[in-house]
Amino acid sequence: MRDTFAGLPVHAVTNPAGPADGLPAADSVAWGLECGYGAETDFPELWRGFLDTVDTERVTALVIGSWWDGDYTSLGPVVELIVADAARLPGLRALFLADVEGESCEISWLLMADITPVLEAFPLLEELGVRGGNTGDDALVLAPVRHSALRVLRFESGGLPGSVVRAVAASDLPALEHLEFWLGVDEYGGDSTVADLAPVLAGGRFPALRHLGLQNSELQDEIAAAVAAAPVVAQLTSLDLSMGVLSDEGAAALLGGQPLTHLTRLDLSHHYLSDAVMERVSTELGAAGVTVDLSEQESAEEDDDEEWRYVAVSE
Repeated sequence: MRDTFAGLPVHAVTNPAGPADGLPAADSVAWGLECGYGAETDFPELWRGFLDTVDTERVTALVIGSWWDGDYTSLGPVVELIVADAARLPGLRALFLADVEGESCEISWLLMADITPVLEAFPLLEELGVRGGNTGDDALVLAPVRHSALRVLRFESGGLPGSVVRAVAASDLPALEHLEFWLGVDEYGGDSTVADLAPVLAGGRFPALRHLGLQNSELQDEIAAAVAAAPVVAQLTSLDLSMGVLSDEGAAALLGGQPLTHLTRLDLSHHYLSDAVMERVSTELGAAGVTVDLSEQESAEEDDDEEWRYVAVSE
């Protein structure tokens, strides 16, 4: 589980019946609830203990970690509990679902569910993060929504379903400032296409958008080429195309497209650029004051005269 969320330190809760004495002020931390393999309790009991010992009316941030106590189970019942008790969390402004690290469960093994009810139950929610994707009955699901308060929406996945990308692109989110997709690979359910991103790239869909992350993709060169001509770029202050298989081809498209000199930051880390192209990107954009992250230069692996490139996060 992460150490901070929504600008607050995360306070982990693993004991369903811990004493209220000694707990931090309810609005001073992001409350992190997790069970996990070998836990002495199940998530429903942990959730009830949290509601009974913490002044939940003052809770502003909540992080849901591992929620199973044996074999992996669906996130669905967790979503149902949170939604059912939404009235007890009137101050909730930030929520992260499935903040689970690899030693507990690989990102693409997490059993996901429909998270649409969360946005419907918390109309004042300002930040939502979700980790995981999966396929079939265990895939992450989202329907298009209207939500007037949401400012930050982040999906961390080794394979984000294209249906989720399309649902976001079809949503009405007038306050959205930060949108982040870890698109992943087809093998783990990441079947989105550049066409799925078109409504976002066209601009105007999210008028407040200032940061766009299209990351961790095996289509990173195609995405870079689309971004190079995308109207949305003009409204951004930062752009993140990191974690994928960006090559010289994609970088050349970026440099040959619309100006990026208005950006304060461009993240291209974990890439497959040559030294010469790295130097060109750094020189041309750095001279305009853009902070460019070109860390984690990767080398393609060769196998039977084929080159293989890998995203940063898949399984």
